Amino acid sequence: MRIRLSGTEDECRRTADAIARVLDVQEISRPYPNRPPGRLVRLYLKVQPPAPRKETAE
Repeated sequence: MRIRLSGTEDECRRTADAIARVLDVQEISRPYPNRPPGRLVRLYLKVQPPAPRKETAE
């Protein structure tokens, strides 16, 4: 699965960190400037859902 983030570089980095807490992030792109040139960037994340947890018998 691929996710595109758009915002300031700091916002995108903080959001990527938050996503990494719930999904397995396999790759994070470099920041690409949005058009027209300004302060906003795009980051692309390659993610997958976490592996299913094995339940243990108690």
